[in-house]
Amino acid sequence: MTNFKYPRAEKLKKNTEISLLFEKGKWKTNGNLRIIVLKDKPSAPVESTKFAVSVSKKYFKKAVHRNRIKRLLRECYRLNKDLFKEAFGEKTAAMLFWVSPELPQKFQDVEAQFIKLCQAQHQKKP
Repeated sequence: MTNFKYPRAEKLKKNTEISLLFEKGKWKTNGNLRIIVLKDKPSAPVESTKFAVSVSKKYFKKAVHRNRIKRLLRECYRLNKDLFKEAFGEKTAAMLFWVSPELPQKFQDVEAQFIKLCQAQHQKKP
């Protein structure tokens, strides 16, 4: 049975980890989703999978809208965690962004874009 939890241990929260992610991470984009990923390397060690989401205040002034999109993004990760780990690796730090000024209509639209992002990365793997 698959693990559909998103425990505190998987949340990317430390400023040091986030700044390391932005310094050494690689960007990928698909549709309205953009992700920055840092895989485990000797120069930048990552102990376990860490994941975070972010929505720009520039596009969504109201916190209600930002929080809704963040909930949708976290739910996409939670339900498709196995696909994410298969595509990006087991020891990975990642942050997912919504980069469109338009509010997503349905969860299925966001989930489809997340799955495409993971599948595109999985196909690039040697």
